[in-house]
Amino acid sequence: MNVDIAVVGAGPAGLCLARSLARTGLSVLVIEQQSLDALREPPFDGREIALTMRSARILQELGLWQRLEPASISPLRSARVLNGRSPHGLHVTPSAAADSQLGFLVPNHCIRRAAYASIEHEPNISLAYGVSVESIASNDAAARLRLSDGAEVGARLVVAADSRYSRLRRDAGIAADMHDFGKTMLVCRMALERPHHEEALEWFGHAQTLAALPLNGGEASVVLTLTPREMQRVMEMSEADFEMGMRRRFDGRFGAMLLTSTRHAYPLVGVYARRFVAHRLALIGDAAVGMHPVTAHGFNLGLQGVQTLGSLLASAAAGGHDIASPELLRRYQRMHRRATWPLYAATMAVVTLYTDDRDIPRLARSALLRASQTLPPVRQGIAHLLASRRSPFAMGRHRS
Repeated sequence: MNVDIAVVGAGPAGLCLARSLARTGLSVLVIEQQSLDALREPPFDGREIALTMRSARILQELGLWQRLEPASISPLRSARVLNGRSPHGLHVTPSAAADSQLGFLVPNHCIRRAAYASIEHEPNISLAYGVSVESIASNDAAARLRLSDGAEVGARLVVAADSRYSRLRRDAGIAADMHDFGKTMLVCRMALERPHHEEALEWFGHAQTLAALPLNGGEASVVLTLTPREMQRVMEMSEADFEMGMRRRFDGRFGAMLLTSTRHAYPLVGVYARRFVAHRLALIGDAAVGMHPVTAHGFNLGLQGVQTLGSLLASAAAGGHDIASPELLRRYQRMHRRATWPLYAATMAVVTLYTDDRDIPRLARSALLRASQTLPPVRQGIAHLLASRRSPFAMGRHRS
């Protein structure tokens, strides 16, 4: 099989890129190791995706937003950040007067289902499922992929969207800075006795991090971060013990908390590829930038990459230019690194400060939260960070 573009990975980023290219006249093959049933009806995985207003607009333009059930879209109107027992917290509200909320929360499996449905019947998009890429090689004319079923695919451009542990990235010789935080994140849904007022809570406590993300129907997506050994004990708790334990961890601020979903645990690893491109290859989504979830911007940055690369490819196709030219790929890399590096660096700084339980860092973050609430420029900067707009803390540049 020979196609214009082979997208490896049918996660939300890969499927959204394929959707953005559906009307360009380019032939696109999406390669995914999961089964067709898993793509059409992805199972609940515990993860709620915080979408900025910009990301919601991108999904609307791609035709995905319209495929989401209204009940699955929960408004996020504000956020509150707490540090231990300190009474000084940070309250974040929309930074733009025209915005009534920070964004939306949508289940990851709902986004995946909508993304697949948006490409399922597109004539220029084909799908190879239940297979993986075994090797990649390229020459001046094309890249060649050998699949696990023995098939070979020729493509003018290969796009790696195969997770933060990307095999294609490694096979292409692209190094990545990976940071294992040594923690495990638990996510689940819980019904709350007391209202959340559509406000997200992020609570940095001693040896743990807690979050409650507001969902429709009086529920919240609860996030708990612990060491792997401690998390194993929590995962093995009975439902009743788990509910009582979560109520204690939140100091009873939500009253009774009842488990309404399965529990899911994920290791926390941050990734930033040192290059986003190679010969006839581009990285998008977590293969390029895998974020720590503290600022909830992983998929938002992935969508920015989709928008950037998709626009460049569409323009090249319309003009009859090489869609994998070194100039085009360098431009994508330059634009996406400029868009992602400041937020990635700021997130790493926040995580480093707020997960260090030594006395000096604990005093420093308490002072920062107090200053953030008192000084409008600092508070507005954090609101910009959460809303994925240009932030006064993100003026640094990163080499491309």
